[in-house]
Amino acid sequence: QVQLVESGGGLVQPGGSLRLSCAASGSIFRLNAMGWYRQAPGKQRELVAAITSGGSTNYADSVKGRFTISRDNAKNTVYLQMNSLNSEDTAVYYCNAVVSTTISIRGNFWGQGTQVTVSS
Repeated sequence: QVQLVESGGGLVQPGGSLRLSCAASGSIFRLNAMGWYRQAPGKQRELVAAITSGGSTNYADSVKGRFTISRDNAKNTVYLQMNSLNSEDTAVYYCNAVVSTTISIRGNFWGQGTQVTVSS
């Protein structure tokens, strides 16, 4: 199996920054696309940012210019640098990864989530 462990969430004031990390471990043959999603209370889970194994990225319009996704393939880790945070960024952030566990088997895996709260 594959485990995704997130870290870096917490409480931050408006305008502040946080950096989330997500490390993948387990039966990994190949780590494909990775991404960050978030879910605020009463809302559906939404894509925040994603990055392919080759480094191509895409972002939700609401975070463009403020958030940066990156990955370290040697460490099987994806990061989300979040700047200029505001109250609308408050949510549980989930790491997602598409993982090939063998040459022919691929699965979609989720982390347990980390809370990000933006408040003064």
